[in-house]
Amino acid sequence: MSHDYHDAAAVKSANLARLGHMAGQIADYFKSYPEEQAVPAIAAHINEFWSRRMRQDFLAAFDAGSGELHPLARAALARIRPAAGQ
Repeated sequence: MSHDYHDAAAVKSANLARLGHMAGQIADYFKSYPEEQAVPAIAAHINEFWSRRMRQDFLAAFDAGSGELHPLARAALARIRPAAGQ
């Protein structure tokens, strides 16, 4: 049974790492923009194209300041819409 837990934890960790990587790719795209334009554009992209679950997991993982995240993506966290009802 504990083997299943470790597999689930590994999958969750990999998914969070993938979300962080994806956010970093978006931030890299907008890094040539002035920060006051880049940050809302990053958040808008995530809000428009990521599912509610992806945003929820991303915010839960990175909003508390944990995990390595591109500085522009971290600046966009406050503008990312959480799942409804949160």
